[in-house]
Amino acid sequence: MDIKYIHSLFLKCNSVSIDTRKIGTNSFFVAIKGENFDANTFAKEALEKGASYVIIDDKEYYIDERTVLVENSLVALQELAKFHRNHLKLPIIALTGSNGKTTTKELINVVLSRKFKTKATIGNLNNHIGVPLTLLSFDEYTEMGIVEMGANHQKEIEFLCDIAQPDYGYITNFGKAHLEGFGGVEGVIKGKSEMYHYLLNNDKLAFVNLEDPIQVEKTKAMQLYSFGVNKDAANVNITRIEANPFVSVTYSQNIISTHLIGLYNANNINAAIAIGTYFGVEESDIKEALESYIPENNRSQLMSKGTNEIILDAYNANPSSMKVAIENFILLEKENKIVFLGDMFELGNESLLEHKGVVDLLLKQKDITCYFIGKDFYQNKANQSNFFFFESFDAFSEIIKNKKFENNMILIKGSRGMALERTLEFIK
Repeated sequence: MDIKYIHSLFLKCNSVSIDTRKIGTNSFFVAIKGENFDANTFAKEALEKGASYVIIDDKEYYIDERTVLVENSLVALQELAKFHRNHLKLPIIALTGSNGKTTTKELINVVLSRKFKTKATIGNLNNHIGVPLTLLSFDEYTEMGIVEMGANHQKEIEFLCDIAQPDYGYITNFGKAHLEGFGGVEGVIKGKSEMYHYLLNNDKLAFVNLEDPIQVEKTKAMQLYSFGVNKDAANVNITRIEANPFVSVTYSQNIISTHLIGLYNANNINAAIAIGTYFGVEESDIKEALESYIPENNRSQLMSKGTNEIILDAYNANPSSMKVAIENFILLEKENKIVFLGDMFELGNESLLEHKGVVDLLLKQKDITCYFIGKDFYQNKANQSNFFFFESFDAFSEIIKNKKFENNMILIKGSRGMALERTLEFIK
């Protein structure tokens, strides 16, 4: 595979795509095989729709000089992204973690874009395909790249760092996410820390939250730039945080009032402040950027339906994020509180125990009406008058469609596969 030649073809194109439904004029199409499809079969269609070049790994679908045959299209995409990253030589910030990756990435982007021409991971395209696509979206006009990295097993972050070769890194936290793939919490810490290993071995810098003892311990031997709350030793010292329900923080005499809900978002905000400060963004620009950011895509969105206030946090869930979301909800000074909680996935042998932990967390909250939805919550039924358990969303919807909700404060949270945003259609 002549990656230099492939890169020369890529540079002639306007964009890269792996989906013929999103082909644009003069695009570069990479035909990747999936579990249930073979994109090689779409090579001709890609060219007809406007692609200038197509990468294939099945000679049966070779058309003409516009098709480039390689041994493995996915590997070609990854090697092309790595080559392109070295070609551009721009500074790259990488971030991973169990919770808050995408929100933190977006906050860092809005802050840094006040000073630099930035590009960041779109949505959560953060895996072995998404990271290469992100890198290939950077061009000669990009001054700063921000790359989100997701993982559900060991060596994945190591692999993604080898492709992206970040100059700076940040790990949001080490929580109970993807326990099945990582093999428990210690496995999560080991897997996420692969980013630290890359930064240390390549003499790069880590951003560190001094509130997190694991981050502090893992970065002792590293170049670092730190932040914390009321920690004079930090490079960036946050002096106050509040949330009821929106988070506000005080930094260097600036009160920053955000549209983000919950104290669990404070660390995400503080990280963006620290990174912006490190790169010389003016304090007034940091404040304006963070105050103008409005979350979407089912991530800690505050909305109203009828007379009800709703915190929609249904993009995803794991035991760590579920716990902090509930704890924050308990602290809200509101009446008539309701939670709709959906099952958490990819927890392996720990799943029933972790779901029981969520139920137990709410046992003493007699003033919160709790709806638990999903098989694992259903197996942890507790006999309490304000608790209602449903084995499936269909069973839940049969009950809820006949209920009337008025003047409630509602939290909706569950794993992506539960799609709990469907609950909204029943709240008038």
